[in-house]
Amino acid sequence: MAIMITDECINCGACEPECPNNAIYEGGVEWAISDGTSVTDDYQLESGATVGADAQNEPVEEDFYYISPDKCTECKGFHEEPQCAAVCPVDCCVDDPERRETDEVLLARKARLHL
Repeated sequence: MAIMITDECINCGACEPECPNNAIYEGGVEWAISDGTSVTDDYQLESGATVGADAQNEPVEEDFYYISPDKCTECKGFHEEPQCAAVCPVDCCVDDPERRETDEVLLARKARLHL
């Protein structure tokens, strides 16, 4: 499963630099697959849409930090636990109940993001 940031976020930003996939963005900021990854070609999102690596995608959230689910790997292949959750002072980085993913899916995403 991917991690999500709840609306209890205090916008401290502690989570953002901890993400090895650069999947965490400040509210209202557009995101791109190429940010912090080695992807340079078109990339297929979870939705099935294909986007350019540098294409700017709509923010997932406007008011507080958010995690792009297309880039979140729960830190699989990098760390033993999700680093955003480990550093969050208000425990608002939690499992996303809408996205239940196996370790295999998360590791495959990591491999696609970091060639």
